[in-house]
Amino acid sequence: MRPLRDRLRYLFTSTRGLVLLAVGLVALVTAIWSSLSGPMVEWGVKDFVVRTLGMKLVPAERDGRIITLYHAIAFAVVAVLVYLMTDSLPMPAHRRASINGTITVGYILAMFSGLIFAYFGRNWIFHGLFLVGQALIFYAGCLLAVALWPWNKAYRQTDPAYARTRSGVDLERTAFFVMTVSALGSAALGAVAGAFFGNGFQSFLAEDLVREPVKTALQKAVIGHLHIMLTLICIATALIVGRWFDFKGILHKIAMPLMICGTVVVTLGAWSVVVTPHAHTIIYVGSVFVMLAALLLVIFGWGKLIRTRVAELGLKRPTFAQKVKALLHDPLRFGALWQMVYMNFVVTAVGIFMAIRLDEIFRVWPLREERIALTGHWHVLAALTATILLCYFADMMGLRGRARQWFGWVLILASDLAFAGATLFSMKRLFVTEYGQQAFVNWTMLAIDFGLGAVLVVLALLLLWRLADLFRPGGRWARELAEEVAQE
Repeated sequence: MRPLRDRLRYLFTSTRGLVLLAVGLVALVTAIWSSLSGPMVEWGVKDFVVRTLGMKLVPAERDGRIITLYHAIAFAVVAVLVYLMTDSLPMPAHRRASINGTITVGYILAMFSGLIFAYFGRNWIFHGLFLVGQALIFYAGCLLAVALWPWNKAYRQTDPAYARTRSGVDLERTAFFVMTVSALGSAALGAVAGAFFGNGFQSFLAEDLVREPVKTALQKAVIGHLHIMLTLICIATALIVGRWFDFKGILHKIAMPLMICGTVVVTLGAWSVVVTPHAHTIIYVGSVFVMLAALLLVIFGWGKLIRTRVAELGLKRPTFAQKVKALLHDPLRFGALWQMVYMNFVVTAVGIFMAIRLDEIFRVWPLREERIALTGHWHVLAALTATILLCYFADMMGLRGRARQWFGWVLILASDLAFAGATLFSMKRLFVTEYGQQAFVNWTMLAIDFGLGAVLVVLALLLLWRLADLFRPGGRWARELAEEVAQE
């Protein structure tokens, strides 16, 4: 029994094990539920999966099912972010253990009970467990906020290379704290609306209300909730990547105040969707601050990658080509930052263009086309953020050598192909007419399916490698567990 106990201890107490478990569950859910849409429907895969698993897909309940599925995946992603924060930021061991333990129970309970309730019949016991799981996740967030309190004298920043106040308050830790508190408030905003389900308020997809002239306060709260939660996940990811690269220096001192200010403004903007039609203007201002901070991180990170590799090669005066080669040497570290840059082409620029020309172009389109553009916009942002986390995840899992190169480049190139295809597909009415679109649609859909399929394949190979390692008596998992125990 001891070998089993050691493996469970690795999966449920160590940072690498917890992240591995969460990513594995997200991959499993994604693999199964992706068979319910897209070309899988035409190929008959959906019918096979529904019959085999005994799913009950009532058409009238489709919106509620989709919302539950999104939340089930989001809970695990939030848990991964929390694990990475508790691992990279100084805090007492007992606080780290309580935070990780609470959110682990919470997201697993909410994920499985929510999916069972939504897709396998309406057993309301599972709906109650779904709510209990969410409550535990929220409580874990409260514990995290307490642990991150930046004005604790024990966490004063003494190194002048990092952003800090005159009294020594660590501004990077403050940015994490502000993001966490913003996430708690934004989760509560969605919970307020969710509390009225079945009491005159029905589930809906935000893109279905885009042309409704009058929206209720609860509907606006849901719209603000989904906007800000994904934005805060992006902000948390950027801050974690900054810790990964040991972001510091003058750019760090500029970026952290921008990130703090941007997080506050964009959060207040999203919340104000409920009370003012000018909320998006506030959101744009906050987004500019956040994007500038991310840009400074990219500049620092790419410069560090070049300097480190050039020093390893012993080059005194490297040429431009040698610098480019040095930059591309590690696809995981390069890719995490490149995806932040690529995001501006397939998400940011598209979103700004849609906002500027909304009445002149997009509101002239059929509703279905505008709905596709909005849905694609948020899906690309979410999936692109996931690829950044996967770069961090693969590095944490110890991927080295040719396997690291193959995984990194397939992840970057395949996902970027898929995101480009999705963006072009969502904006296709700018390029082709409805009657001449079929060839364009076929090629963009092929790019999406091939790109995302390749990403899922390389992720599956990575997870299978780690799964096989778990069955080895003296595998990598044992060394990683011993390292974390020694650090405690």
